[in-house]
Amino acid sequence: MSDLQKYKNKRMKKDPEFWKNYDERFETFKLGLLLKKARMEAGLTQEQIAQQLHTTKSVISRMENHSTDIRLSTLEKFARAVGKDIHVALV
Repeated sequence: MSDLQKYKNKRMKKDPEFWKNYDERFETFKLGLLLKKARMEAGLTQEQIAQQLHTTKSVISRMENHSTDIRLSTLEKFARAVGKDIHVALV
């Protein structure tokens, strides 16, 4: 069993409420990491992305750090700004 799984099991016993919607929150966390990684690989700053998306640096920061409720059209613009494409799948 991994250290993460051990931690999760221990934490779940102490605080079951913490784990409500965990999988959904984890997916949004991963999306934020993907956005940040793509931006950095493109050699762009948050400010440069913000200018291309006609928004502010703080909006880009929120997308990268707690990416909940981002519109698909915004993700598409972000992807274009970093030279990537968006692929959506229902699984």
